[in-house]
Amino acid sequence: MKATSLEQLCQHLTTGTATELSTLLPTKIQGEIGHFNVFSLANLVPSSSEKPPVPYDCRAYYRISLLQGRSQVEYANQVLDLEQNTLLFSTPKVPFQWLPIGPKLQGQFCVFTPDFLTPSKSGVTLEEWPIFTKSAYPAVQLSETQAARAQVIFQQMQEEMASDYVYKYDLLRTYLLELIHFGQKLQPATALHPTHNAAARVTSLFVELLERQFPLETPQQQLRLRTAKDYADQLAVHVNHLNKVLKETTGLTTTDLIGGRLVQEAKILLRQTDWTISQIADSLGFADVAHFSNFFKRQTSLAPGAFRA
Repeated sequence: MKATSLEQLCQHLTTGTATELSTLLPTKIQGEIGHFNVFSLANLVPSSSEKPPVPYDCRAYYRISLLQGRSQVEYANQVLDLEQNTLLFSTPKVPFQWLPIGPKLQGQFCVFTPDFLTPSKSGVTLEEWPIFTKSAYPAVQLSETQAARAQVIFQQMQEEMASDYVYKYDLLRTYLLELIHFGQKLQPATALHPTHNAAARVTSLFVELLERQFPLETPQQQLRLRTAKDYADQLAVHVNHLNKVLKETTGLTTTDLIGGRLVQEAKILLRQTDWTISQIADSLGFADVAHFSNFFKRQTSLAPGAFRA
């Protein structure tokens, strides 16, 4: 198998470089449903903390990472400071950015598309797994014994990726499911059995509407729902009721949640695309660049141009 960095793969998928996709994907995967690959962080993390961090926000993939060392993750509206031995689950439906801190970070991660675990192949529906829901806490702290067990699973994946076994991808699905079950069993019981009251349902529907508008793929694409009233009308509830429910369930107002998601998308577009700031502002529903710049600066303390630089 040809060694491939996730950065190369993501660059091809998101910017359409001239590199042939077949040279970036694992060998013999063309006959498979979906894509899967596994990487060692030692081959991807910069050797010096002064160098730019490696982005892992390619939005075509689900990711499971075993991190051993200090790092920071921006996940949706959260910033997570991770220490030793963390199993990190991320989904393409939630904005994600991973930043190594210091030179001693070690570990592995695997990436896969939803099609790799289709019910016909694995017997499960990926979106139904609690650990991959938008409300799940993505980081699972591991003891030394638990980290060693996760390490074994990743080693088995890496060995199988390099093998010529005819049914290697069936075996890799088994390892992947084992890793998901391993992490999910370590989640708090409340995360695996969420409540289903009326407030939770309204919150879930709101989040689904919000996330359904992303990602923005072209400068011509524009948000259909932009204000708290837009969402309330779509959900057939009064805007005051929606705001009250969201405040009770999340601690944030409707406007706060919309604004937080907008700034996350703005960060991704500024980092990953060559769109002009005017195009980004227009796609995100701002009347002009000045309004967008003021909004972004209030949220991040940086102007869009300074953040991109």
